[in-house]
Amino acid sequence: MKMSGCMVGMLFLVASAASAQSVPPPATQIAGAVQAAPEDRRAGAKVVGWDAAGKIVTLREGTNDQVCVADNPKAEGFNVACYHKELDPFMARGRELTAQGITEDQERDGTRWKEIDAGKLAMPKEARTLAVTTGKSFDSVTGEVAEAYTRWVLYVPHATGASTGLPLKGAPGVPWLMDPGTAGAHIMISPARPAAPRQ
Repeated sequence: MKMSGCMVGMLFLVASAASAQSVPPPATQIAGAVQAAPEDRRAGAKVVGWDAAGKIVTLREGTNDQVCVADNPKAEGFNVACYHKELDPFMARGRELTAQGITEDQERDGTRWKEIDAGKLAMPKEARTLAVTTGKSFDSVTGEVAEAYTRWVLYVPHATGASTGLPLKGAPGVPWLMDPGTAGAHIMISPARPAAPRQ
């Protein structure tokens, strides 16, 4: 599976229901979700997460340019993301398509790209950022993510290798362009992962 497809599928587009017992309280979801936002924007970020019935809802309205998505309580590990608010129509449409049963990355992405090109779905023309933070777990008391790892995506609609000068294949720590020429073209920035702790 493509890296960005997996990331989008796991973070924003997962809409499976979670049992009431497994859904953390809103404050815990919010504290975890904002870990992917720049520190100076965490307090004012809008946060989307899960209610007691396992439905995706807005947990907190925002006052700045960030929208954060809380960890899916049904998924293993810790996985949150924050993105620029102008990407919200694109991300929300992805969640909607998933809820309709469209879970295959290429079909979901292709649908959104066609809608953007047709003027039916809003997408900023200038670059906008998404950040994803993953880890083994999140401690809501200390605010620490165990084995935290953050990667970034810079959406640059219709960019190409020629227009950006970027390679079209990735390597750890090297920015590269995924889905070139499409409405969902984006620059992947994935730092090398830290060495695993010794046992």
